[in-house]
Parts: sequence; structure tokens; C-alpha cells
Amino acid sequence: MFYELIAVLVAGLAGAGVVMLLSRATGGRLPRWMIPLGAGAAMLIASIASEYSWYGSTAQSLPEGFEIVETHASTALWRPWTYAVPMTDRFIAVNAGGRRENAQTPGLYLADLYFFARWQPTQVVEVMVDCPGGRRADPMGGDGGTPRWREVGSEDSIVAAVCPEART
Repeated sequence: MFYELIAVLVAGLAGAGVVMLLSRATGGRLPRWMIPLGAGAAMLIASIASEYSWYGSTAQSLPEGFEIVETHASTALWRPWTYAVPMTDRFIAVNAGGRRENAQTPGLYLADLYFFARWQPTQVVEVMVDCPGGRRADPMGGDGGTPRWREVGSEDSIVAAVCPEART
């Protein structure tokens, strides 16, 4: 976050500098109020570019064996440009390479889900997937009780990412 702040400030200085150069090139014909306008526009563009590039750069930095299974694009009133192009602000990835099969029940796997969100720490949740049954047990608070199974089908993105027979 600190580096993004520095990048936005540098963009503001660069925007002001460009307007100053344009003013000098036109013989001083541009009004002086264009300089802060250029700085503000450059800062806004830099922050928008940073927001939109977060998902792509985070997704590319995932280790081998991780698969993105769900994304969430949002719009916001205070960011009117997101109504034209929604911004991905969070996503879920599964560590399919680190899944663990249950020794007593073939086709039953434990896998880690990673919840990534902009400006928030990553959360890791363990989920059970029953590949033959096409169902998964979402976490219920980690109390060690009986899992609550959800019938989601084999086409569910998490089930498809975890189950080896769906991957072939």
C-alpha cells in the first residue's frame, strides 16, 4: 500500500510536469489552474490503474498448483467507472496440488481454499470434497463436529478443481 501511495504521488508530479511543459511549449497560453488539474488527473488515473491491475498481478503470483475457482467483480457509486467495467476486488483459489485424500474413504479429499480480497489479509479455509458424490462440506467454525454437506454437483468450480477425475 505504501508503494502505491508513492506511485500515485509520483504520477501527480509527472502530470503537473507535463502540463507545465505544455504551457511552456505553447508560450504560456495555458491557464495556471491546468497544472493542479493535470496533477489530479494523473493521480486519479494511477490509482484506477492500480485498482484494476491488482487481480491480474495477484493471480499471476500464485504458486504452482493453485487454481482460481471464483472471482467477484464489484461496482461502487464512489467509483463510477466501475459501472462501465466492473473491478475484480476478491477471488477464491484452491490449492489443488496440496489436496490430501482420506485414507479410509477413497474419493474424499481435504483441500485448502484461499480467499483473497483487495486491502485485506488472505484467509485460508480447509474444505472437504466428496468427488464421487459431487458434494462438499464447507467449514462450520472448526469445532470438529459433524460436517454439513452441500450437494453442489461435479460441475461446481471447487469440486472440479479438487477432484482428480474432473481434471483429466
